[in-house]
Amino acid sequence: MIRQPNVILGNDKILVTMGKKGELFGFFYPRRDYAQHVEESLVCLQTDNRLMWTNNQEWYSTQHYLEDTNMVITELVHGIGIKIKIQDFAHPRASVMVRKYTISAERDISGTFFYYSNFCVGEMQKKNSAFCDPDTGLLAQYWQDNYIGIMASPSFEQWQVGKAMDTIWWTNARYDMEDGKLHNNKEDIGYLNTVVGWDLKIKAGQSKEITVFIGAAPKRTQLHKMMLEIVKEPVNEMFETSRQDWINWLSKKELLKLSLLDDMPETKQQVLEAFNRCLLTLNLLNDPKHGSFVAAPEFDHDFEMCGGYGYCWNRDVSEVAVALLNAGYPEYCEKFFNWCRRTQLSDGSWFQRYWLDGNTAPSWGNFDHSTQIDETGATLHAMYTFYGTLRGLQKVEFLENIWTTVLTGAEYLMRRTTEGLHDPCLDLWESYAGSFAYTSAAVYAGLRAAAFLARAYSEPGLASRWLERAEFVKNKTIEKMWLKEGYFAKCLDDGKLNTTADASMIGTFTPFNMLSPTDPEEREMILSMMKTIEDRLSVSVNGYHGIKRYENDGYIEGNPWIVTTLWLSKAMLNLAISFRNGSVTNTDVPGLVQRALNYIKWALKGTTSTGMLPEQVDKHRGHPAWAIPLGWSCALMIDNILLLESFSEGTHDGKI
Repeated sequence: MIRQPNVILGNDKILVTMGKKGELFGFFYPRRDYAQHVEESLVCLQTDNRLMWTNNQEWYSTQHYLEDTNMVITELVHGIGIKIKIQDFAHPRASVMVRKYTISAERDISGTFFYYSNFCVGEMQKKNSAFCDPDTGLLAQYWQDNYIGIMASPSFEQWQVGKAMDTIWWTNARYDMEDGKLHNNKEDIGYLNTVVGWDLKIKAGQSKEITVFIGAAPKRTQLHKMMLEIVKEPVNEMFETSRQDWINWLSKKELLKLSLLDDMPETKQQVLEAFNRCLLTLNLLNDPKHGSFVAAPEFDHDFEMCGGYGYCWNRDVSEVAVALLNAGYPEYCEKFFNWCRRTQLSDGSWFQRYWLDGNTAPSWGNFDHSTQIDETGATLHAMYTFYGTLRGLQKVEFLENIWTTVLTGAEYLMRRTTEGLHDPCLDLWESYAGSFAYTSAAVYAGLRAAAFLARAYSEPGLASRWLERAEFVKNKTIEKMWLKEGYFAKCLDDGKLNTTADASMIGTFTPFNMLSPTDPEEREMILSMMKTIEDRLSVSVNGYHGIKRYENDGYIEGNPWIVTTLWLSKAMLNLAISFRNGSVTNTDVPGLVQRALNYIKWALKGTTSTGMLPEQVDKHRGHPAWAIPLGWSCALMIDNILLLESFSEGTHDGKI
């Protein structure tokens, strides 16, 4: 089942995805990509002789992040006068999610408060086992070395370990709830559901607090010990410690003035909040042990409509790592590039995508013709970007560590570009085969990056050879793929040009700098590409315009994407900076900045209600669509905001 979250939360041990009403969609442990242990997990009230599931449409919900944290506040209101406030956060040190419920009512209510779960521990539902230990107040479900447990404060008063496939009311935990009393079955195996309950009696105007702890561990004894210790801790102290930890982490960020937006206080506040939210989101998508990033928390586990997103792509993460570097978090680059050293294939390339631990993931890129050459170029380009920020001994040590990686990666690019244009492969969208301007630009950037590193490593011969090939790639790409209409063709396949307009052509300028705005002819090419993208790929949504990937895109109805839109705004801002710095005079810099800002505003309008950036925006309704949140979108938003900040710091008059 496809379920797109409205919020995510976690710590360095767990990642949790949730819906708008506080229902759990995913609980990932021990990694962000595996395993996902939840089918359903939410509260249900039994009162007035009926069950009131909190994900039902009868409940009105509001949801937001606690400022500068990955802690979530959800408020539910029912028409009969019941309110539930949920404070959700990950424990500061343990693989435990804390769910503090405050239930209040406008009138006297009497019934049962249930916490129901349909776990799929280890993603192996049919072989799960579960038990309830009433002496310690622990309900646990497990498969092999994956244990998920529930404890509470106050401890639950009744329970049921049931069979999710059964239709008999006293064995299926969901049906057993209907009369407000559970059968207290202690254990079972295979296709399970579970529920714990508390008597709920509240006087009008009063409230009751119940805190549910959901923990994960590799062994039963570890789960027992951890949960027994956690439940003793004051919840308010956990909450405050977690809040302070997030605030401290975020305090390392690049400080922004954004004086350019002083005349637009509402927009300025939205941009500042987006910067923080993107940083906090990327923190949760990062695997702190291995240094890799998941593209998005997986939401299509059965590959119903796509190949899945719960993996690491080098191309996406190269932009993510550099964005974090520029935002004040260089440590992510260092760990990611160490991961790249370990995952590079023997031929010098990188695979289509990986599990976070570095094992190759499910793929349709197992052969030379179905690989994505741009991933190797993008990785080398990002490595050199990080190298340029280092100083002294750090610089020397980093180059020594990655030199073999750079050498083999560059030689791979050399073998795949003997004719100038790269060999046929898959494009970055994993939809078309052939040669592509974006891939050529990535190869160009990767070879130049390798050449500059070779010079630093005292290998001038290699540097000269790689630079020569980079220029050959550039010249052949322009010769073979630039159209007289003023843009790059989408694809060259078997000698035939596909003249479809594709937003990724802007990669020839940003991020790969194959075209330079300081060269008059290339500057005109950049401007012409921008015009083509705006004229042919623009979609009006939410009062502004977003950019779809390419003409006649059929993936998820051809919605506009955040990444493609923010690529265009980033290109406009980079061009404006080049103009401002004197390479061209009498150019409408404020106009370029305003157009870029409009695209940024469009992206901000497409977030979830909690500010998370999706992959796409529904072109009909303006809602966030498909992968939520997408790390690549977050990276591009950070890039754009930092470019806006450069106008605040530079010589520009601050007006747009």
